[in-house]
Amino acid sequence: MSKRHSAKYKLDRAMGENLWGRPKSPVNKRSYGPGQHGQRRKQKVSDFGLQLRAKQKLKGYYGNITEKQFSKIYEEADRRKGNTSENLIALLESRLDAVVYRAKFVPTVWAARQFVNHGHVLVNGKKVNIASYRCKAGDVIEVRERSRNMALVLEALQSPERDVPDYIEIDAKAQRATLIRLPELAEVPYPVKMEPNLIVEYYSS
Repeated sequence: MSKRHSAKYKLDRAMGENLWGRPKSPVNKRSYGPGQHGQRRKQKVSDFGLQLRAKQKLKGYYGNITEKQFSKIYEEADRRKGNTSENLIALLESRLDAVVYRAKFVPTVWAARQFVNHGHVLVNGKKVNIASYRCKAGDVIEVRERSRNMALVLEALQSPERDVPDYIEIDAKAQRATLIRLPELAEVPYPVKMEPNLIVEYYSS
């Protein structure tokens, strides 16, 4: 198992939840945490502990986002008008790697980042290789023509594991997706409950 896979599944076990809803997650077999002390009786978690867990869970869900990057995304969400929790989700879901993952061009969030970084994606007809690139409503995201026969892409598009959410319009044959709108929390198909309101409390404390 690669380091990336082991780290991914370690997060699943640390949270005690199958974050990405994947059939191979070890949580499907054992729900206790990783390491030799993983099976100890769970202690009551403080408010701060719950807030920290909510942040680690949401940040971890999007793959390789650093603490500094996540903090900057939160700061922007807080500066924007409206509900900070909803703004945070909209900003995360507008990342190019997130849209590529939601469109089912790749099987995982980690693969999405790599796929973008390696230059396989066009946004409005132009190559963009920055995973954190922020997409806007109406943007057209597509797989470059030379990359359309990659096994990774064809298998992901055909996989019944995930559905494309309503805020993305997909043309699977053309391998093209349009971000119709930035989503609200209730629209995002997280396999587990995300609590951005606790993240607001974490950064406000």
